[in-house]
Amino acid sequence: MPITVGQDTSQTRKTLTVGSQTVAYYSIPAATAAGLGDFSKLPAALKVVLENMLRFEDGKTVSTDDIKAFAEWATKGGKNPREIAYRPARVLMQDFTGVPAVVDLAAMRDGIVALGGDAQKINPLNPVDLVIDHSVMIDEFGNPRAFQMNVDREYERNMERYVFLKWGQKAFNNFRVVPPGTGICHQVNLEYLAQTVWTDTDQNGDEVAYPDTLVGTDSHTTMVNGAAVLGWGVGGIEAEAAMLGQPISMLIPEVVGFELTGRMMEGTTGTDLVLKVVEMLREKGVVGKFVEFYGEGLDTLPLADRATIANMAPEYGATCGFFPIDDETIRYLTQTGRDKDRIALVEAYAKENGFWRDADYAPVYTDTLHLDMGTIVPAISGPKRPQDYIALDGAATAFHQYVKGIREGKDASDRAEGRWEGEGGQPEPRDIPGNEGHHKKGYVQSDDGNYQMHDGSIVIASITSCTNTSNPYVMIGAGLVARKAAALGLNRKPWVKTSLAPGSQVVSAYLEAADLQKDLDAIGFNLVGYGCTTCIGNSGPLAPEISQCINDNDLIGVSVLSGNRNFEGRISPDVRANYLASPPLVVAYALVGDMNVDITTEPLGQDKDGNDVYLKDIWPTTKEVADLVQQTVTREAFQEKYADVFKGDDKWQGVEVTDSETYDWPPSSTYVRNPPYFEGMTMETKKIENIDGAHVLAVLGDMITTDHISPAGSFKETTPAGKYLTEHQVPVREFNSYGSRRGNHEVMMRGTFANIRIKNEMLDGVEGGYTKGPDGEQTSIYDAAMAWEDKGVPLVIFGGEQYGAGSSRDWAAKGTALLGVKAVIAESFERIHRSNLVGMGVIPFEFTGGDTRKSLGLTGEEEVSIHGLDTISPLAEVPCTIKFADGSEKTITLKCRIDTAVEIEYIENGGVLHYVLRNLARAA
Repeated sequence: MPITVGQDTSQTRKTLTVGSQTVAYYSIPAATAAGLGDFSKLPAALKVVLENMLRFEDGKTVSTDDIKAFAEWATKGGKNPREIAYRPARVLMQDFTGVPAVVDLAAMRDGIVALGGDAQKINPLNPVDLVIDHSVMIDEFGNPRAFQMNVDREYERNMERYVFLKWGQKAFNNFRVVPPGTGICHQVNLEYLAQTVWTDTDQNGDEVAYPDTLVGTDSHTTMVNGAAVLGWGVGGIEAEAAMLGQPISMLIPEVVGFELTGRMMEGTTGTDLVLKVVEMLREKGVVGKFVEFYGEGLDTLPLADRATIANMAPEYGATCGFFPIDDETIRYLTQTGRDKDRIALVEAYAKENGFWRDADYAPVYTDTLHLDMGTIVPAISGPKRPQDYIALDGAATAFHQYVKGIREGKDASDRAEGRWEGEGGQPEPRDIPGNEGHHKKGYVQSDDGNYQMHDGSIVIASITSCTNTSNPYVMIGAGLVARKAAALGLNRKPWVKTSLAPGSQVVSAYLEAADLQKDLDAIGFNLVGYGCTTCIGNSGPLAPEISQCINDNDLIGVSVLSGNRNFEGRISPDVRANYLASPPLVVAYALVGDMNVDITTEPLGQDKDGNDVYLKDIWPTTKEVADLVQQTVTREAFQEKYADVFKGDDKWQGVEVTDSETYDWPPSSTYVRNPPYFEGMTMETKKIENIDGAHVLAVLGDMITTDHISPAGSFKETTPAGKYLTEHQVPVREFNSYGSRRGNHEVMMRGTFANIRIKNEMLDGVEGGYTKGPDGEQTSIYDAAMAWEDKGVPLVIFGGEQYGAGSSRDWAAKGTALLGVKAVIAESFERIHRSNLVGMGVIPFEFTGGDTRKSLGLTGEEEVSIHGLDTISPLAEVPCTIKFADGSEKTITLKCRIDTAVEIEYIENGGVLHYVLRNLARAA
């Protein structure tokens, strides 16, 4: 479909000829020459947004004043928070977030027909790619059958969802599906879909070149910023609006420059670097900001490492972590099989339009940080948050402190620093597991023999996630560690569930070419699937005897994974402490099987002759890794594996769908149901209503993540979601996961605030999704919400700092809205979740003046009233009256986090989808 651009003015529209190609483009230097301002000192990340303004300038949604504001940004110290309308080139989805998005589109088709409109008005205007990557579970592992058996079970569990997605691919324009078993969406995007410079025809039939940009329904969409493609995660509701032509309303962001100097030392990896970057940027505070990396250190930083850093932008809180186009970008595009004419265009366009990073690149930044990469040491992060950085040589002691804190009721990870120290603030010596001390222990009897387990036993070691499996340096490194270990006779400990889930088939190609897969197989790291497995909670069940030992003895089990998330309750319900590590370290920890062991000084095990084997004995040199990467990671491998990327295997090709404009919702489906959002909807909107006499559904602490609000993993039959499925004759074995059930609002409502580790401060020390109902008795949050709804009582949530951190999942907002919550009041919000709440008609508020849930002494027994909403303006302050249980009242001031004028319209319409639907119906 042709793109629609703004005014075709000779001022900024120019042509560029590269070889046999001639394209139009919108020139930033020409904008300066036309008197719109000096943009030469803008960071490249911000120039991408500026080009978007030039291309869509129409005097209405984008004005010349919007363009001039970018020049003012540079003269005002990197700050000018003007509201702008931004239009990304495309949208990326994965199936966990994509299924509910397609459900919404299908429901909108029904809705527009009910309003008298045309169903074909509901069609993506921008290209949309959905990669099915979140549905494979590790049921089988550690043997050659694992991959095929897991694929078979994936199709058994998810056929309803796959039929629905394949229908969507047929019914909607501009919508492609990458079938199961291909890879993780971000890695497929980085290796194949992304172009760095995009081209398309405009409404006049001219070919136009412009920066490749996107939004994605997964927070780690940011990974592609490593290839100079500006992208970030949004909720499904915001992505749906974008694909339907609605511009994204945003403020011109601040841009923090992160200078990298020096080079990585022998024995360190890109994972070690990114964990330090996450720690530094979390401490700095970059929520809602762009981060751009610059400095001479980039000259030696491979794009794979850049992508690792960019991937974890959600973990350091930034909107994105951007790397400008340079020689390394061109090398990567060439290596990964991009068309040579496109590569030539990328280089020529970047140099012509001011996007190229060279030795003279020195833009203005809002603020800066600096890191000498020569200071990086091996590290991990955990046990609950990605920013809880631990140098590897302190990992065992830090774990001991964590156990001590748990056992003494001083849970370290609930504190800002993430770790707890002994008396006087000094680390205390580790206790040997099984001896006197804080560790608990238990015994397992299994086919593998009898053995002791204790606090710190590593029960999951998983090479998984887009973060690291896209990086051939750490993947080859893991293979070499496995080769050296296997040659010495080392193997994984019998209680460790090992798995290898690459982010694309290219990884398998180069591991096979290097003859390393057999070495990984030898110690249990057999291929289990291509997709997001352990990192999203699809780690599969532990052996029954191990699970029983952990739960019967209240043990603190451990997982070590090469992922980006280690939030509570995410990885496995049996595992309490989760650590992020590089793939080579994941292999090493599988060999030792115990988090209490200092693997920098203590042996991992014994060789065939009984001699101790240390980490240094099996760790490859930088040259060994680089040589194998050079030999095996080839342009031809990428071209071969992506030649038929949309075709899929025989199973996918055999999925049959109907040819219909609207979806025929199967009445018995427990996976896909028509959501209630548009029921009874009319063309009328109404002013925002004040909130009166609201009751409190939950009082929550700091760093409440979207995993806490809407978990993605497994659930039990005793939960509200489990009871619902049981009532619908679904056996427990077929429950699948919350993530896979996101097309069914009935399941997801019941799973909202249902994380097994969430703590509602209305209750004393209780973990899980519980609260007090109208009768004052403890009950599930879902049951309490429905009871309050029956009484016609609105609800509010109280929270602490960084509310809504983590994944971009829209169900954290959808579920909140469907439970009847009208407002969330917190100390601060993460960017995506705040936007999602607004998109679902829930108003976010922030405390002011030093007030917090703790300073106010909130217990959850209060009634809350918030006024001034009927005349609200963006970011206004409003009065909130709190009536306490004893009858006393206090009025405080809240900041309303409806940030822009268009967001007010969203709330008035009941949400962004209602806003878009009404506009499309009017245009029909």
